[in-house]
Amino acid sequence: MAAWRVLGGIAIGMASVIGPACIAEVAPPAHRGRLASFQQAAIVIGIAVSQLVNWAILDMAGGEERGEIAGLEAWQWMLGVMIVPAVVYGLMSFAIPESPRHLISVGRVDDARKVLAGVEGDIDLDARVGEIEQAMRSDHRSTFRDLLDSRSGLLPIVWIGVGLSVFQQLVGINVIFSYSNLLWQSVGVDPASSFFYSFETSIINIIGTVIAMIFVDRLGRKPLALIGSIGMGVSLAFAAWAFSYQSGSDPLPTAQGCVALIAANAFVLFFAMSWGVVVWVMLGEVFPNKIRAAALGVAASAQWIANWVITITFPDLADWNLSLTYVMYAVFAFLSIPFIVKFVPETKGKKLEEMG
Repeated sequence: MAAWRVLGGIAIGMASVIGPACIAEVAPPAHRGRLASFQQAAIVIGIAVSQLVNWAILDMAGGEERGEIAGLEAWQWMLGVMIVPAVVYGLMSFAIPESPRHLISVGRVDDARKVLAGVEGDIDLDARVGEIEQAMRSDHRSTFRDLLDSRSGLLPIVWIGVGLSVFQQLVGINVIFSYSNLLWQSVGVDPASSFFYSFETSIINIIGTVIAMIFVDRLGRKPLALIGSIGMGVSLAFAAWAFSYQSGSDPLPTAQGCVALIAANAFVLFFAMSWGVVVWVMLGEVFPNKIRAAALGVAASAQWIANWVITITFPDLADWNLSLTYVMYAVFAFLSIPFIVKFVPETKGKKLEEMG
């Protein structure tokens, strides 16, 4: 089973790179942020749907993960039903338009015109194709070697992409979803109701993502990220305060429990309306054309590594001191503020050919 999970992880990692790259390359600059944010929207809706499905399976199994349904245990059904979205994704991938830049690079200019006309509407196709061709004359197939820099190891823009990816995970967002049932139970919620609270958090996640989709092209990427960093840092600080009152395995006092619930949901809202969307948008557009593919691969790998580190370390950190664990996540949220201000470029409204 472990081998199949590794294979699934590799597949998800590949899909997470292809999505923002493809969207960034076919989307009109004026609407690219909103369209690229559909990647995160799909993720958060998937989380909510998976929680609903797991809730239903658990209910059918009598509330026990080892309970049986038609000869299989509940947890086996939870893993098995993932075949359905995987097959749907595979079938729908045939309808994805090829990148105009790729089509032009292989001499299929007429096909590129059709894609550009379909996604950008009434534009001067000759001028647009010429713009892409001019940008591609100095391009070549990117490799990891193209990302190297003699002074800092990697090119500065690649470090910025890695920083965005890592900060997105170091604030602990996946802890809220991976261990949500345990967190709710720690504030006094019974196991059956904890699934409801987890689903409620997913709805807040969706609402925040919709807010980001509305404002990412209006406010810009950097302002949205800064708002999110401040909101996440404050929310995590309140969560740390609330969990400082926890004693052993006893639930939190009523007042602190309420603060913890509000803080956790506020944290999810601020993340969803900022870093959840902004990072995927920026990873798809911040890199110059000639290194985009390789740089995206490095940034996405850093993101999944950071995700893995946070996920596997949380149980031990929580056993040691849950309050200080949230303090650590809050510190990362506040550290992301100077990172955004000083290093991250604004990409709102720029064509991909202008990057770099």
